[in-house]
Amino acid sequence: MDDATPDWLKNPARLFDIRGKVAVVTGASGAFGMLAVKVLAGAGAKLVLAAGNGKALDEAAAACNAMGAEVACVALRPNTEADCDTIIQTGIDAFGGVDILVVGSGMNDPCPIVDMPLERFESVMDGNVTGAWLICRAFGKHAIARGRGGKVVLVSSARGKLGHPAGYSAYCASKAATDGLTRALGCEWGKYGITVNAIAPTVFRSPLTAWMFEDNEKANGVRAGFLSRVPLGRLGEPEDLAGPLLFLVSRASDFHTGHTVYADGGYTAG
Repeated sequence: MDDATPDWLKNPARLFDIRGKVAVVTGASGAFGMLAVKVLAGAGAKLVLAAGNGKALDEAAAACNAMGAEVACVALRPNTEADCDTIIQTGIDAFGGVDILVVGSGMNDPCPIVDMPLERFESVMDGNVTGAWLICRAFGKHAIARGRGGKVVLVSSARGKLGHPAGYSAYCASKAATDGLTRALGCEWGKYGITVNAIAPTVFRSPLTAWMFEDNEKANGVRAGFLSRVPLGRLGEPEDLAGPLLFLVSRASDFHTGHTVYADGGYTAG
């Protein structure tokens, strides 16, 4: 290549380089959160891990340390304004600032709507929407004042687009709201160089879904019914989410914002 060739084209993999970036991950002890911290640690980021489960948080930190990552921990969920401010401030105090926010915290509580008490609905909405809104606001205040842009990744779901018959009225509504928050902040923060996107998985291998990967009558029946609607014909693996995550937190996605990226084997395409 001649001297006129852009540096990034000489080695396009550099577009995905996040070495030295500081990333806050909420829900760091959950299935997606744990995957996210390992991917970011392996890619060379400095990490602030936030979760309510102290033991699991220590395990996540140990896994990242073993990969050579610098880690700070805060045993908090993004439940209140004060908690969210503390989470972001932990990154500022430990590493001088925060470049990336991955909102991995969330919950589900399936129940038929006619049987679901209001407080259970509100709990799902608080865990999936209000907490995400609060931690995004705390990050946004810091990133805008800092003036160096930033990356935000929320966790949505195929259920933000599709319904489900098994009592998902709260969960589907919360994930549709997550998609709306992604679009709204993508528009609002574009002028600051902050991109906001969401990853929307379907079933992927985790401690909660491990039973669906087993070879027994129940698992085989459920899996067959589900896979009949997945064009790629298999359930998701952790690495299927790792690629989209690295893309969305890196320079490679600098012209992408307000999008929900479906990591679902084509499930929502049909």
